[in-house]
Amino acid sequence: MDGSARRVGPSRWRGGRQVIPRPAGATPGGPPPWAGRPPTALRSLPLADVVGAVAAHRVGDLACPPSARPAAVLVALYDGDGEARVVLTRRAAHMRSHRSEVSFPGGRMEPGESPEEAAMREASEEVGLDPGQVTVVGRLSPLSTHTSHSWLVPVVATLDRPPALKPQPAEVDRAFDVALVDLVADGTFREERWPLPAAAAGDEGGSETGWFPVWFFELPGDTVWGATAKVLVELLALVLAA
Repeated sequence: MDGSARRVGPSRWRGGRQVIPRPAGATPGGPPPWAGRPPTALRSLPLADVVGAVAAHRVGDLACPPSARPAAVLVALYDGDGEARVVLTRRAAHMRSHRSEVSFPGGRMEPGESPEEAAMREASEEVGLDPGQVTVVGRLSPLSTHTSHSWLVPVVATLDRPPALKPQPAEVDRAFDVALVDLVADGTFREERWPLPAAAAGDEGGSETGWFPVWFFELPGDTVWGATAKVLVELLALVLAA
């Protein structure tokens, strides 16, 4: 199956193997945050540029809300022929939540763990990533995930070599990587505006007009969206604003 979006019933779409619960009333959104950058800025995204942008970024120490579960993901980057590449996974189809969705390696933090420790432990368990080849660069902005009620901290790190990934079948269907420069290529990114549920009015950006943005990256065979797309958008916006 290809990665194009296909309607399944009146309110569900399929991207790759996943089902995206697009609500009635969803409309096309605006351009990507990097739309105003010159074409030359989008031709290459070297690892050094990404590391520099993330290292200079300062994230406030935002505490996890009492009602949320603390979690962390590892945004693992490495150099591939001069381009920064990021490690992604496709969750197993039998998982209770986020079935077949593209995500970063990660999961819930255990008591006493830092986000960095949790992210590296989960990456080792899920895809066999060797913690010895990981160098932490920084963090991106925490975000809440409504489906799993998690407070997610993205930990950005570099790998000293291309990883030999071994997906754990109980959790991961596929482990792969993509060049960041491919994510900013024409036709890969799109934004949609989803109507806010009445109970959520006032909780998210865009609420004054009754909608919130949802971002997507169309890859061969997969659609990246949700929290993973939010993290990638922030990362790319940081790099391209540097």
